[in-house]
Amino acid sequence: MAADDEREKKSTVREYYEALLIAIIFVNFARIFAFQAFKIPTGSMEDNLKVGDHIIVNKFIYGANASETLEGLFPMRTIRRGDIIVFRYPENPETDYVKRVIALPGETVSVRNKKVYIEGRALDEPYVVHTDTQTFPDQRVALPEPWRSRDHFGPLRVPDGQYFAMGDNRDYSHDSRYWGTVPRALIKGRAFMVYWSFEPVTRPVSSDGRLRERAREVAGVFRHFFSRTRWHRSFFIIDSKYHYTPGVTSYGTQY
Repeated sequence: MAADDEREKKSTVREYYEALLIAIIFVNFARIFAFQAFKIPTGSMEDNLKVGDHIIVNKFIYGANASETLEGLFPMRTIRRGDIIVFRYPENPETDYVKRVIALPGETVSVRNKKVYIEGRALDEPYVVHTDTQTFPDQRVALPEPWRSRDHFGPLRVPDGQYFAMGDNRDYSHDSRYWGTVPRALIKGRAFMVYWSFEPVTRPVSSDGRLRERAREVAGVFRHFFSRTRWHRSFFIIDSKYHYTPGVTSYGTQY
């Protein structure tokens, strides 16, 4: 009788272990191939994505062989202009960046007096924020970066297999104007949804920050969780057509 009880106990423990192991495998599979969490650390995408937004990145949508045929069969498609993407920073692949796709492979992009042109035609960008009223002159030799390329850039032909990406907070975004285009291989996926948004008490700490700084940040979240959580942004779907547009929609302007 005791031996049967012992075998039953071992069987139960084994079932729990196998269930836990399967869950871990599933979660890691989903994180690698389908979805991943990402925190917005800077204001380069404001006012659409705010510092402290925690987003879900759809990694499945840009399948390795995404095509028009697959679009009709699976929730997959090619990268489009206007998509907000998360990618590994080309100059430091250990760091993730979030920007908006502006120009596609083979297109010629330029900036004149802060206005973006694709193939010589002005691009309609209702999502862009310009917080600096000053426009720097087109004097590339006299001006150092980032002023040299901020308001006047190009023309540049985007290489095949690469994308030109810029931040919505155009005057304060470190983007393709300064470090070049984004190779397709470095793009992780498309920003899909804000699942939680917290207005930081202090400047957000990077993932490689000191342990003491990260502990202080976590303590601040616990202390101010209810008072500084932006509840209105919870489960906010990120889409190039529907998110906040300055001067057009009121979403976000009162906060």
